[in-house]
Amino acid sequence: MDNERIREICLALPHAAETLNWGHHLVYWVGDREIGGRMFATTDLDGTGRGVLWFHCGAERFHELLENEGILAAPHLARAHWVAVERWDALRPREIEEELRQAHALIYEKLPRRTKAVLALPQKERAKLIRERKKLLAAREKAKVV
Repeated sequence: MDNERIREICLALPHAAETLNWGHHLVYWVGDREIGGRMFATTDLDGTGRGVLWFHCGAERFHELLENEGILAAPHLARAHWVAVERWDALRPREIEEELRQAHALIYEKLPRRTKAVLALPQKERAKLIRERKKLLAAREKAKVV
């Protein structure tokens, strides 16, 4: 398992998007963040952070996963039931894939109705709405700077 395989898995999920945040983390979102999407997983691209993969696992699975060697509570996100995988072999590849699918499903269920409605739009309409939203947010940022 590696960052490229994680990227393939995550981007194959419905309505998944990715961003590069905090300098060296690929963040995977359910829905574009500009329309209210939420992150469900993240990977460390350069290996300088604590762990190689972080994902949401839900309250029930959180404590089960912490019993595995190489998995710990994710810094800053533990109270939201996120875990950090310290090395790629802490879980088998199929387990990682299943955990990512479950993380995606859990986050999708928590999305606001408005965001789910946007995600249900046909691709063309959704893309147009996201472009307009990005323009609006850019204009707001520009107004703050001036």
